[in-house]
Amino acid sequence: MSAVLQLPLLWAAASAPQPRLMASAVNHIQRRLPKSQPQPEPAATEPVITWAFYRKHTENLLRRYLYASLQVGRTPNLLEESVGRGWVSSRRVRTFEDALIFVLDVERCLNRLSTLDRELISRVILQEYTYVEAAVFLRVSRRSLCTKLPQAIDRLTEDLVSSNLLVLPDQF
Repeated sequence: MSAVLQLPLLWAAASAPQPRLMASAVNHIQRRLPKSQPQPEPAATEPVITWAFYRKHTENLLRRYLYASLQVGRTPNLLEESVGRGWVSSRRVRTFEDALIFVLDVERCLNRLSTLDRELISRVILQEYTYVEAAVFLRVSRRSLCTKLPQAIDRLTEDLVSSNLLVLPDQF
């Protein structure tokens, strides 16, 4: 015979709370609250906008930026200042001038990010390093990189949407 612990098949069972007990608990809590404090009213909650769904769109736009910047003859450099423009365009890139406008507009959005965010995006998305290789280059842990890169992409997505460079469906 082995010394194995035998557990019953049913480990736990949840039953619905009894309404009488819930009502008595609510009454007890209400009696303990001071009378001078008004009951907090439920606040009108606005929907939380999450950019996680659009990360792939942003990554595709960054790859398009890389391709357009190489066509324009401008090496994409996320680590230095670039020439800023006074307005942004959401038009399709058809001519050299459109490509130049697109490149400058994306560079402006990238320059609004922190240095670490730009380095993360540059290494992982544009230069296509693996997470481990990028973590070694940036001297951060892989876990930290896995946490910070999506946040950087989300910040960039929000900036691209506000600049009308990335057009989203009319959900918001």
